[in-house]
Amino acid sequence: MDNDNNNQIENANQNQNQNENEMKNLEKKVTKNLIKDYSNLLNGNSFTDFSIFVENGSNPFEIKVHKSILSSRSPFFNESLRQESLSISLNQFNKKEMESILSYIYYGNISFENQENLIQLLEISIYFKLNLLKEFIQKKISNSINYSNFFQFLFQNRNLKSNEIEIKCFELINKNFSQIQNNENLFNLTKEEIIKFIQFKQEKKEIFQFDFFQFLNNWIEKRNEKLKLRKYKHKMNAKKRLFHSFFSLFDKDSISKQDFDKLKQFDCFFPKSFLVDIQNKVIQDNQKEIENKEKENQQMKIEIEDKEKEIEKMKPGFELNELHKIFSDSEIITDIEYVKKLQEWINDNDFFSKMKKGFSAKRDGFNSQNWHKSVDGKGTTLSIIKTKDNFIFGGFTQVGWTNDKSKWNYDGGYFGYMKDPNAFIFSLRNDKGDRDPQKFTINKEREGYAIIWCLSDGPTFGSDFWIKPNLQSGRSNFGNSYNLPDGIKYGTNESYSYLAGSYESWIVDELETYFI
Repeated sequence: MDNDNNNQIENANQNQNQNENEMKNLEKKVTKNLIKDYSNLLNGNSFTDFSIFVENGSNPFEIKVHKSILSSRSPFFNESLRQESLSISLNQFNKKEMESILSYIYYGNISFENQENLIQLLEISIYFKLNLLKEFIQKKISNSINYSNFFQFLFQNRNLKSNEIEIKCFELINKNFSQIQNNENLFNLTKEEIIKFIQFKQEKKEIFQFDFFQFLNNWIEKRNEKLKLRKYKHKMNAKKRLFHSFFSLFDKDSISKQDFDKLKQFDCFFPKSFLVDIQNKVIQDNQKEIENKEKENQQMKIEIEDKEKEIEKMKPGFELNELHKIFSDSEIITDIEYVKKLQEWINDNDFFSKMKKGFSAKRDGFNSQNWHKSVDGKGTTLSIIKTKDNFIFGGFTQVGWTNDKSKWNYDGGYFGYMKDPNAFIFSLRNDKGDRDPQKFTINKEREGYAIIWCLSDGPTFGSDFWIKPNLQSGRSNFGNSYNLPDGIKYGTNESYSYLAGSYESWIVDELETYFI
Protein backbone atom coordinates (compact mmCIF):
# COMPACT_ATOMS: atom_id res chain seq x y z
CA MET A 1 0.00 0.00 0.00
CA ASP A 2 2.83 2.40 0.94
CA ASN A 3 4.62 1.61 -2.35
CA ASP A 4 1.49 2.49 -4.37
CA ASN A 5 1.20 5.85 -2.56
CA ASN A 6 4.87 6.59 -3.16
CA ASN A 7 4.52 5.79 -6.87
CA GLN A 8 1.48 8.05 -7.17
CA ILE A 9 3.33 10.92 -5.48
CA GLU A 10 6.39 10.38 -7.71
CA ASN A 11 4.23 10.34 -10.87
CA ALA A 12 2.44 13.51 -9.75
CA ASN A 13 5.79 15.25 -9.17
CA GLN A 14 7.05 14.16 -12.59
CA ASN A 15 3.90 15.47 -14.27
CA GLN A 16 4.21 18.78 -12.40
CA ASN A 17 7.88 19.17 -13.46
CA GLN A 18 6.96 18.32 -17.05
CA ASN A 19 4.19 20.94 -17.05
CA GLU A 20 6.53 23.55 -15.60
CA ASN A 21 9.17 22.82 -18.27
CA GLU A 22 6.56 23.05 -21.02
CA MET A 23 5.39 26.43 -19.69
CA LYS A 24 8.97 27.75 -19.55
CA ASN A 25 9.61 26.61 -23.13
CA LEU A 26 6.35 28.22 -24.24
CA GLU A 27 7.31 31.51 -22.51
CA LYS A 28 10.70 31.46 -24.24
CA LYS A 29 8.99 30.84 -27.57
CA VAL A 30 6.58 33.74 -27.02
CA THR A 31 9.48 36.07 -26.09
CA LYS A 32 11.51 34.91 -29.09
CA ASN A 33 8.61 35.51 -31.46
CA LEU A 34 7.95 38.93 -29.92
CA ILE A 35 11.59 39.97 -30.47
CA LYS A 36 11.41 38.66 -34.03
CA ASP A 37 8.20 40.60 -34.72
CA TYR A 38 9.64 43.88 -33.42
CA SER A 39 12.84 43.24 -35.35
CA ASN A 40 10.84 42.83 -38.54
CA LEU A 41 8.87 45.97 -37.71
CA LEU A 42 12.09 48.00 -37.38
CA ASN A 43 13.80 46.53 -40.44
CA GLY A 44 10.73 46.85 -42.63
CA ASN A 45 8.87 50.05 -43.50
CA SER A 46 5.36 48.95 -42.55
CA PHE A 47 3.22 51.52 -40.69
CA THR A 48 6.14 53.93 -40.13
CA ASP A 49 5.06 57.47 -39.33
CA PHE A 50 8.33 59.26 -38.57
CA SER A 51 11.87 59.64 -39.93
CA ILE A 52 15.25 60.08 -38.21
CA PHE A 53 18.05 61.65 -40.24
CA VAL A 54 21.63 60.90 -39.12
CA GLU A 55 25.06 61.89 -40.36
CA ASN A 56 26.19 60.20 -43.57
CA GLY A 57 28.85 62.42 -45.09
CA SER A 58 27.25 65.20 -47.10
CA ASN A 59 23.96 63.26 -47.43
CA PRO A 60 21.99 62.46 -44.23
CA PHE A 61 20.79 58.88 -43.93
CA GLU A 62 17.08 58.35 -43.29
CA ILE A 63 15.75 55.72 -40.86
CA LYS A 64 11.97 55.19 -40.82
CA VAL A 65 10.52 54.50 -37.36
CA HIS A 66 7.30 54.40 -35.33
CA LYS A 67 6.44 57.27 -33.01
CA SER A 68 4.44 55.16 -30.58
CA ILE A 69 7.32 52.75 -29.93
CA LEU A 70 9.97 55.46 -29.59
CA SER A 71 7.89 57.64 -27.27
CA SER A 72 6.97 54.71 -25.03
CA ARG A 73 10.55 53.51 -24.65
CA SER A 74 12.58 56.73 -24.50
CA PRO A 75 11.85 59.87 -22.40
CA PHE A 76 13.89 61.83 -24.94
CA PHE A 77 11.64 60.83 -27.83
CA ASN A 78 8.55 61.16 -25.66
CA GLU A 79 9.37 64.85 -25.26
CA SER A 80 10.68 65.44 -28.81
CA LEU A 81 7.79 63.78 -30.65
CA ARG A 82 5.11 65.91 -29.01
CA GLN A 83 5.72 68.45 -31.76
CA GLU A 84 3.79 67.89 -34.94
CA SER A 85 6.72 66.96 -37.11
CA LEU A 86 7.41 64.10 -39.46
CA SER A 87 11.18 63.94 -38.93
CA ILE A 88 14.10 64.83 -36.68
CA SER A 89 17.83 65.31 -37.41
CA LEU A 90 20.36 63.72 -35.06
CA ASN A 91 23.58 64.44 -36.93
CA GLN A 92 25.72 64.08 -33.80
CA PHE A 93 25.38 60.30 -34.27
CA ASN A 94 26.38 58.13 -37.20
CA LYS A 95 24.24 55.52 -38.89
CA LYS A 96 25.75 52.56 -37.03
CA GLU A 97 25.30 54.17 -33.61
CA MET A 98 21.68 55.11 -34.35
CA GLU A 99 20.81 51.65 -35.65
CA SER A 100 22.36 50.12 -32.53
CA ILE A 101 20.30 52.25 -30.15
CA LEU A 102 17.09 51.69 -32.16
CA SER A 103 17.58 47.92 -31.95
CA TYR A 104 17.66 48.31 -28.16
CA ILE A 105 14.57 50.56 -28.13
CA TYR A 106 12.57 48.16 -30.33
CA TYR A 107 13.51 44.74 -29.01
CA GLY A 108 16.18 45.09 -26.27
CA ASN A 109 19.21 44.04 -28.30
CA ILE A 110 22.50 45.95 -28.09
CA SER A 111 25.93 45.26 -29.63
CA PHE A 112 29.09 45.53 -27.50
CA GLU A 113 32.14 45.43 -29.75
CA ASN A 114 35.02 47.06 -27.86
CA GLN A 115 35.95 49.60 -25.20
CA GLU A 116 35.29 52.61 -27.48
CA ASN A 117 31.92 51.14 -28.43
CA LEU A 118 30.98 50.90 -24.73
CA ILE A 119 31.81 54.56 -24.09
CA GLN A 120 29.88 55.68 -27.20
CA LEU A 121 26.85 53.62 -26.20
CA LEU A 122 26.95 55.05 -22.71
CA GLU A 123 26.96 58.58 -24.14
CA ILE A 124 23.99 57.69 -26.36
CA SER A 125 22.04 56.04 -23.52
CA ILE A 126 22.50 59.20 -21.44
CA TYR A 127 21.44 61.43 -24.35
CA PHE A 128 18.26 59.43 -24.99
CA LYS A 129 17.58 59.06 -21.23
CA LEU A 130 17.58 55.26 -21.36
CA ASN A 131 18.33 54.79 -17.68
CA LEU A 132 18.16 50.99 -17.58
CA LEU A 133 20.57 50.71 -20.52
CA LYS A 134 22.79 53.36 -18.90
CA GLU A 135 23.02 51.32 -15.68
CA PHE A 136 23.70 48.14 -17.64
CA ILE A 137 26.51 49.71 -19.69
CA GLN A 138 28.04 51.37 -16.63
CA LYS A 139 28.16 47.99 -14.93
CA LYS A 140 29.69 46.38 -18.01
CA ILE A 141 32.32 49.14 -18.23
CA SER A 142 33.03 48.81 -14.51
CA ASN A 143 33.65 45.07 -14.98
CA SER A 144 35.97 45.84 -17.92
CA ILE A 145 38.18 48.25 -15.99
CA ASN A 146 41.51 46.76 -14.94
CA TYR A 147 45.09 47.76 -14.16
CA SER A 148 46.00 48.28 -17.83
CA ASN A 149 43.12 50.59 -18.83
CA PHE A 150 41.76 52.41 -15.77
CA PHE A 151 43.44 55.72 -16.66
CA GLN A 152 41.88 55.61 -20.14
CA PHE A 153 38.41 55.00 -18.72
CA LEU A 154 38.86 57.68 -16.06
CA PHE A 155 39.75 60.31 -18.67
CA GLN A 156 36.95 59.21 -21.02
CA ASN A 157 34.52 59.50 -18.12
CA ARG A 158 35.19 63.21 -17.64
CA ASN A 159 32.33 64.17 -19.94
CA LEU A 160 30.07 61.31 -18.86
CA LYS A 161 30.53 61.88 -15.11
CA SER A 162 29.61 58.31 -14.19
CA ASN A 163 30.14 57.88 -10.46
CA GLU A 164 30.38 54.09 -10.76
CA ILE A 165 33.19 54.28 -13.35
CA GLU A 166 35.02 56.94 -11.36
CA ILE A 167 34.87 54.92 -8.12
CA LYS A 168 36.19 51.78 -9.85
CA CYS A 169 39.11 53.78 -11.30
CA PHE A 170 39.84 55.33 -7.90
CA GLU A 171 39.88 51.88 -6.32
CA LEU A 172 42.59 50.73 -8.77
CA ILE A 173 44.60 53.94 -8.32
CA ASN A 174 44.40 53.47 -4.55
CA LYS A 175 45.36 49.81 -4.70
CA ASN A 176 48.34 50.36 -7.04
CA PHE A 177 49.44 53.83 -5.94
CA SER A 178 52.96 52.86 -4.89
CA GLN A 179 53.58 51.31 -8.34
CA ILE A 180 52.10 54.18 -10.39
CA GLN A 181 53.12 57.23 -8.34
CA ASN A 182 55.53 58.31 -11.11
CA ASN A 183 53.21 57.40 -13.99
CA GLU A 184 52.67 60.40 -16.26
CA ASN A 185 48.93 59.65 -16.43
CA LEU A 186 48.68 60.25 -12.69
CA PHE A 187 49.97 63.78 -13.21
CA ASN A 188 47.23 64.35 -15.80
CA LEU A 189 44.56 64.17 -13.10
CA THR A 190 42.66 67.41 -12.66
CA LYS A 191 42.49 69.24 -9.37
CA GLU A 192 38.82 68.22 -9.05
CA GLU A 193 39.73 64.54 -9.58
CA ILE A 194 42.44 64.68 -6.91
CA ILE A 195 39.96 66.26 -4.49
CA LYS A 196 37.44 63.49 -5.23
CA PHE A 197 40.18 60.87 -4.72
CA ILE A 198 41.08 62.37 -1.32
CA GLN A 199 37.39 62.31 -0.34
CA PHE A 200 37.12 58.72 -1.62
CA LYS A 201 39.97 57.57 0.65
CA GLN A 202 38.64 59.45 3.65
CA GLU A 203 35.19 57.92 3.22
CA LYS A 204 36.93 54.53 3.41
CA LYS A 205 38.76 55.82 6.54
CA GLU A 206 42.14 55.01 5.02
CA ILE A 207 45.51 56.43 6.02
CA PHE A 208 47.42 58.63 3.55
CA GLN A 209 51.04 57.53 3.20
CA PHE A 210 53.95 59.88 2.61
CA ASP A 211 54.24 58.95 -1.08
CA PHE A 212 50.85 60.57 -1.70
CA PHE A 213 52.06 63.92 -0.34
CA GLN A 214 55.18 63.64 -2.48
CA PHE A 215 52.89 63.14 -5.45
CA LEU A 216 50.88 66.26 -4.53
CA ASN A 217 54.07 68.30 -4.42
CA ASN A 218 55.24 66.95 -7.80
CA TRP A 219 51.78 67.40 -9.32
CA ILE A 220 51.78 71.09 -8.32
CA GLU A 221 55.20 71.54 -9.91
CA LYS A 222 54.23 69.78 -13.17
CA ARG A 223 50.71 71.17 -13.50
CA ASN A 224 51.71 74.76 -12.90
CA GLU A 225 54.38 75.54 -15.45
CA LYS A 226 53.69 79.26 -15.04
CA LEU A 227 55.24 79.08 -11.59
CA LYS A 228 58.65 78.73 -13.24
CA LEU A 229 58.31 82.21 -14.72
CA ARG A 230 57.65 83.86 -11.41
CA LYS A 231 60.02 85.18 -8.81
CA TYR A 232 60.86 82.77 -6.02
CA LYS A 233 58.67 84.51 -3.44
CA HIS A 234 55.65 84.61 -5.78
CA LYS A 235 56.23 81.00 -6.76
CA MET A 236 56.29 79.87 -3.12
CA ASN A 237 53.10 81.79 -2.35
CA ALA A 238 51.35 80.22 -5.35
CA LYS A 239 52.42 76.72 -4.27
CA LYS A 240 51.29 77.47 -0.74
CA ARG A 241 47.79 78.41 -1.91
CA LEU A 242 47.54 75.18 -3.92
CA PHE A 243 48.73 73.09 -0.98
CA HIS A 244 46.21 74.79 1.28
CA SER A 245 43.38 73.93 -1.10
CA PHE A 246 44.28 70.25 -0.69
CA PHE A 247 45.29 70.11 2.96
CA SER A 248 42.09 71.76 4.08
CA LEU A 249 40.39 68.51 2.99
CA PHE A 250 42.45 66.19 5.18
CA ASP A 251 41.19 64.93 8.47
CA LYS A 252 43.91 64.82 11.14
CA ASP A 253 43.24 61.10 11.67
CA SER A 254 43.96 60.32 8.00
CA ILE A 255 47.71 60.87 8.37
CA SER A 256 49.84 58.42 10.31
CA LYS A 257 52.12 59.76 13.00
CA GLN A 258 54.96 57.74 11.42
CA ASP A 259 54.72 60.00 8.37
CA PHE A 260 54.37 63.26 10.27
CA ASP A 261 58.11 63.85 10.65
CA LYS A 262 58.60 63.26 6.92
CA LEU A 263 55.85 65.76 6.14
CA LYS A 264 57.76 68.50 7.93
CA GLN A 265 59.69 69.16 4.72
CA PHE A 266 56.42 70.62 3.42
CA ASP A 267 55.59 72.49 6.63
CA CYS A 268 55.86 75.91 4.98
CA PHE A 269 52.85 74.92 2.87
CA PHE A 270 50.69 73.53 5.70
CA PRO A 271 47.75 75.56 6.98
CA LYS A 272 48.62 76.51 10.56
CA SER A 273 45.45 74.95 11.97
CA PHE A 274 46.32 71.68 10.20
CA LEU A 275 49.81 71.63 11.73
CA VAL A 276 48.47 72.30 15.22
CA ASP A 277 45.85 69.54 14.91
CA ILE A 278 48.41 66.99 13.69
CA GLN A 279 50.95 67.91 16.37
CA ASN A 280 48.31 67.56 19.08
CA LYS A 281 47.21 64.25 17.62
CA VAL A 282 50.79 62.91 17.65
CA ILE A 283 51.23 63.95 21.29
CA GLN A 284 47.93 62.36 22.30
CA ASP A 285 48.63 59.17 20.34
CA ASN A 286 52.09 58.84 21.88
CA GLN A 287 50.65 59.25 25.35
CA LYS A 288 47.92 56.70 24.66
CA GLU A 289 50.48 54.28 23.21
CA ILE A 290 52.63 54.56 26.33
CA GLU A 291 49.62 53.99 28.57
CA ASN A 292 48.39 51.07 26.50
CA LYS A 293 51.88 49.55 26.43
CA GLU A 294 52.09 49.74 30.20
CA LYS A 295 48.69 48.09 30.52
CA GLU A 296 49.68 45.41 28.01
CA ASN A 297 52.94 44.72 29.82
CA GLN A 298 51.13 44.42 33.12
CA GLN A 299 48.50 42.15 31.64
CA MET A 300 51.18 40.14 29.84
CA LYS A 301 53.08 39.72 33.09
CA ILE A 302 49.95 38.37 34.77
CA GLU A 303 49.24 36.02 31.85
CA ILE A 304 52.82 34.72 31.78
CA GLU A 305 52.68 34.01 35.50
CA ASP A 306 49.40 32.16 35.02
CA LYS A 307 50.78 30.15 32.11
CA GLU A 308 53.91 29.25 34.04
CA LYS A 309 51.73 27.91 36.81
CA GLU A 310 49.84 25.80 34.24
CA ILE A 311 53.09 24.49 32.76
CA GLU A 312 54.35 23.44 36.19
CA LYS A 313 51.33 21.21 36.50
CA MET A 314 52.06 19.46 33.20
CA LYS A 315 53.91 16.18 32.85
CA PRO A 316 57.73 16.38 32.81
CA GLY A 317 59.71 15.69 29.66
CA PHE A 318 60.35 17.57 26.40
CA GLU A 319 56.95 18.22 24.94
CA LEU A 320 55.30 21.48 26.01
CA ASN A 321 57.43 22.26 29.07
CA GLU A 322 60.72 22.40 27.15
CA LEU A 323 59.09 24.04 24.15
CA HIS A 324 57.78 26.90 26.23
CA LYS A 325 61.32 27.62 27.47
CA ILE A 326 62.47 28.06 23.87
CA PHE A 327 59.94 30.87 23.47
CA SER A 328 60.60 32.31 26.93
CA ASP A 329 62.25 35.46 25.52
CA SER A 330 59.82 35.84 22.62
CA GLU A 331 57.81 39.05 22.44
CA ILE A 332 55.32 37.37 20.10
CA ILE A 333 54.70 33.82 21.37
CA THR A 334 53.39 34.63 24.85
CA ASP A 335 50.28 32.42 24.76
CA ILE A 336 50.69 28.73 25.59
CA GLU A 337 47.96 27.93 23.03
CA TYR A 338 50.18 29.39 20.29
CA VAL A 339 53.00 27.09 21.47
CA LYS A 340 50.70 24.07 21.25
CA LYS A 341 49.59 25.00 17.73
CA LEU A 342 53.14 25.46 16.43
CA GLN A 343 54.19 22.08 17.86
CA GLU A 344 51.11 20.45 16.31
CA TRP A 345 51.65 22.00 12.87
CA ILE A 346 55.41 21.44 12.55
CA ASN A 347 55.37 18.02 14.26
CA ASP A 348 59.17 17.72 14.37
CA ASN A 349 60.58 17.15 17.88
CA ASP A 350 64.14 17.19 16.56
CA PHE A 351 63.63 20.72 15.24
CA PHE A 352 62.04 21.96 18.44
CA SER A 353 64.64 20.36 20.71
CA LYS A 354 67.48 22.15 18.90
CA MET A 355 65.96 25.37 17.58
CA LYS A 356 66.96 28.80 18.80
CA LYS A 357 65.93 32.37 18.07
CA GLY A 358 68.40 33.37 15.37
CA PHE A 359 66.92 36.75 14.59
CA SER A 360 64.80 39.40 16.31
CA ALA A 361 64.08 42.68 14.52
CA LYS A 362 63.96 44.59 17.81
CA ARG A 363 67.22 43.02 18.95
CA ASP A 364 69.16 42.83 15.67
CA GLY A 365 67.67 45.78 13.77
CA PHE A 366 64.86 46.34 11.27
CA ASN A 367 66.96 45.66 8.17
CA SER A 368 66.59 42.91 5.58
CA GLN A 369 70.35 42.46 5.15
CA ASN A 370 70.72 41.83 8.90
CA TRP A 371 67.99 39.24 8.62
CA HIS A 372 69.71 37.50 5.68
CA LYS A 373 73.05 37.45 7.52
CA SER A 374 71.34 35.65 10.39
CA VAL A 375 69.16 33.12 8.53
CA ASP A 376 70.63 32.45 5.05
CA GLY A 377 71.91 28.91 4.69
CA LYS A 378 70.36 27.75 7.99
CA GLY A 379 67.91 25.31 6.41
CA THR A 380 64.67 24.71 8.30
CA THR A 381 63.34 27.99 9.63
CA LEU A 382 60.25 29.29 11.40
CA SER A 383 59.45 33.01 10.92
CA ILE A 384 56.80 34.76 13.03
CA ILE A 385 55.50 38.32 12.50
CA LYS A 386 53.46 40.50 14.82
CA THR A 387 51.88 43.72 13.48
CA LYS A 388 51.13 46.94 15.31
CA ASP A 389 47.44 45.90 15.16
CA ASN A 390 48.27 42.61 16.98
CA PHE A 391 47.89 40.28 14.00
CA ILE A 392 50.27 37.31 14.40
CA PHE A 393 51.18 35.14 11.40
CA GLY A 394 54.21 33.59 9.71
CA GLY A 395 55.64 30.73 7.72
CA PHE A 396 57.67 27.50 8.02
CA THR A 397 60.08 26.07 5.43
CA GLN A 398 62.35 23.03 5.50
CA VAL A 399 64.38 24.33 2.54
CA GLY A 400 65.31 27.71 4.00
CA TRP A 401 66.77 30.76 2.29
CA THR A 402 69.98 30.76 0.28
CA ASN A 403 71.71 32.93 -2.34
CA ASP A 404 73.02 29.78 -4.04
CA LYS A 405 71.51 30.21 -7.53
CA SER A 406 71.96 26.51 -8.30
CA LYS A 407 69.10 25.86 -5.87
CA TRP A 408 66.80 28.44 -7.46
CA ASN A 409 63.98 27.66 -9.90
CA TYR A 410 64.57 31.06 -11.57
CA ASP A 411 67.96 31.59 -13.21
CA GLY A 412 69.56 34.90 -14.10
CA GLY A 413 67.83 37.35 -11.75
CA TYR A 414 68.53 38.91 -8.40
CA PHE A 415 65.93 36.74 -6.70
CA GLY A 416 64.99 33.08 -6.83
CA TYR A 417 62.02 30.80 -6.24
CA MET A 418 62.58 27.61 -4.25
CA LYS A 419 60.53 24.45 -4.11
CA ASP A 420 59.30 23.14 -0.77
CA PRO A 421 56.31 20.76 -0.72
CA ASN A 422 56.34 20.84 3.11
CA ALA A 423 56.26 24.62 3.48
CA PHE A 424 53.22 26.24 5.05
CA ILE A 425 52.06 29.60 6.34
CA PHE A 426 49.85 30.19 9.35
CA SER A 427 47.71 32.66 11.24
CA LEU A 428 47.93 32.60 15.04
CA ARG A 429 46.00 35.74 15.90
CA ASN A 430 43.37 37.42 13.75
CA ASP A 431 40.88 39.49 15.72
CA LYS A 432 38.93 40.34 12.56
CA GLY A 433 35.97 38.02 12.66
CA ASP A 434 37.36 36.37 15.81
CA ARG A 435 39.18 33.68 13.78
CA ASP A 436 40.97 30.72 15.37
CA PRO A 437 44.65 29.84 14.66
CA GLN A 438 44.97 28.03 11.33
CA LYS A 439 47.65 26.43 9.14
CA PHE A 440 47.66 26.83 5.32
CA THR A 441 49.52 24.31 3.15
CA ILE A 442 51.18 24.99 -0.20
CA ASN A 443 49.09 24.51 -3.34
CA LYS A 444 50.46 21.38 -5.06
CA GLU A 445 50.69 23.24 -8.39
CA ARG A 446 52.69 26.05 -6.74
CA GLU A 447 55.26 24.03 -4.77
CA GLY A 448 58.03 25.49 -6.94
CA TYR A 449 57.18 28.99 -5.61
CA ALA A 450 56.97 28.10 -1.90
CA ILE A 451 59.57 30.67 -0.81
CA ILE A 452 61.47 33.47 -2.55
CA TRP A 453 65.03 34.60 -1.79
CA CYS A 454 65.64 38.31 -2.36
CA LEU A 455 68.41 40.24 -0.59
CA SER A 456 66.30 43.41 -0.46
CA ASP A 457 63.32 41.70 1.24
CA GLY A 458 62.69 39.81 4.46
CA PRO A 459 60.88 36.43 4.68
CA THR A 460 58.80 35.91 1.55
CA PHE A 461 56.40 32.98 1.17
CA GLY A 462 55.26 32.68 -2.46
CA SER A 463 53.60 35.97 -3.23
CA ASP A 464 51.24 35.41 -0.30
CA PHE A 465 53.18 37.68 2.02
CA TRP A 466 56.53 39.39 1.96
CA ILE A 467 58.34 41.79 4.29
CA LYS A 468 59.84 44.96 2.77
CA PRO A 469 63.55 45.95 3.04
CA ASN A 470 63.20 47.94 6.27
CA LEU A 471 61.30 44.99 7.82
CA GLN A 472 58.80 47.51 9.17
CA SER A 473 56.01 46.84 6.70
CA GLY A 474 54.94 44.36 4.09
CA ARG A 475 52.27 43.18 1.69
CA SER A 476 49.79 40.33 1.74
CA ASN A 477 48.50 38.61 -1.41
CA PHE A 478 47.19 35.53 0.40
CA GLY A 479 45.98 32.74 -1.89
CA ASN A 480 48.58 33.17 -4.65
CA SER A 481 50.53 30.02 -3.71
CA TYR A 482 49.02 28.79 -0.44
CA ASN A 483 45.55 27.35 0.08
CA LEU A 484 42.94 29.79 1.39
CA PRO A 485 40.43 28.93 4.13
CA ASP A 486 37.08 27.59 2.95
CA GLY A 487 34.68 30.27 1.79
CA ILE A 488 37.32 32.91 0.98
CA LYS A 489 38.08 33.76 -2.66
CA TYR A 490 41.48 34.83 -3.94
CA GLY A 491 41.79 38.49 -4.97
CA THR A 492 39.10 39.72 -2.59
CA ASN A 493 39.56 42.18 0.25
CA GLU A 494 38.93 39.29 2.65
CA SER A 495 41.91 37.34 1.26
CA TYR A 496 44.16 40.43 1.19
CA SER A 497 43.37 41.29 4.82
CA TYR A 498 43.27 37.79 6.34
CA LEU A 499 46.88 37.53 7.58
CA ALA A 500 47.75 41.11 8.55
CA GLY A 501 44.50 43.07 8.41
CA SER A 502 45.07 44.73 5.01
CA TYR A 503 46.91 44.43 1.69
CA GLU A 504 49.89 46.66 2.48
CA SER A 505 49.10 49.31 5.10
CA TRP A 506 50.14 47.10 8.03
CA ILE A 507 53.20 47.85 10.16
CA VAL A 508 55.54 45.22 11.65
CA ASP A 509 55.95 45.42 15.43
CA GLU A 510 58.32 42.45 15.73
CA LEU A 511 59.79 39.75 13.46
CA GLU A 512 61.38 36.62 14.94
CA THR A 513 63.05 33.77 13.01
CA TYR A 514 64.01 30.44 14.60
CA PHE A 515 66.33 27.75 13.22
CA ILE A 516 68.54 24.87 14.34
